[in-house]
Amino acid sequence: MAGANPTLRRRQLATRLRELRKDSGLSIDEVALRLECSPAKISRIETARRGVIPRDVRDLCEIYGAGQAETDALMTMAREARQPGWWKTYDEHEFHLYIGLEAEASSITNYDTCAVPGLLQTQEYASAIIRGVLPGIDEKVLGERVDARMKRQEILYQRTPPRHLVLLDESVLHRHIGSRRVMQGQLTHLVEVSRRPYVTIRVIPFSVGAHIGFNSAFTLLEMVDPGVPDMVYTEALTRLEYYDRPADLAMYREAIERLVAASLDPRLSMARIEEVNQAHAV
Repeated sequence: MAGANPTLRRRQLATRLRELRKDSGLSIDEVALRLECSPAKISRIETARRGVIPRDVRDLCEIYGAGQAETDALMTMAREARQPGWWKTYDEHEFHLYIGLEAEASSITNYDTCAVPGLLQTQEYASAIIRGVLPGIDEKVLGERVDARMKRQEILYQRTPPRHLVLLDESVLHRHIGSRRVMQGQLTHLVEVSRRPYVTIRVIPFSVGAHIGFNSAFTLLEMVDPGVPDMVYTEALTRLEYYDRPADLAMYREAIERLVAASLDPRLSMARIEEVNQAHAV
């Protein structure tokens, strides 16, 4: 398929291969023995943590007893999964999986305690954040990362954009990123983008005190394709984490419900943002 999202194809392929293995009644160890590889390889293929070449797809389909039509379709999917997405030209290799899935999500929920999420950042704010986190970053690399962040935002302006719920701890509004002018521009942008019908921004005020998301920023990506599981993404100083198990997703969905209940409604949230923005102007 022309223009197929390679990350999406990889996830679709992983899901279908896992289903075929389970339908065949074989364990990962049994499949690895027949394919003459390690069980870890089969596990990584089924969780989309590694790519799979068409030849391995053909051999797996033979082991699972898949028909020729499905085998051909899955081999085509494997080829599409190996094509580079636009994000592969940027150096944040560990972030490629997230960008690929974000581009195909039907709904994106961000909860953050430190900064405005990437999809709603201004160029100057994004540059200040990246420079602050990586003070020794090369200027060329900095420019490429800011460009990538701006390009990601194009999904909000496509014909059918994803629903975007942004939950911000009030501390995000007060933390100075860059200069006062940068903060004013960023908070003004939040007010402007909140007018779009598919974007909802809610602020969790300081008065709430400790709450379920007090120290746990995360993003929930909900996918329109039933062959690709929804995913929660989190990041720390040294690693990125992805969760798609039903139990994990249920826990994060409950957290979102509680955070929404604790937040100001959209109208009052905008009033709070504008109030803080005026303080930045002083």
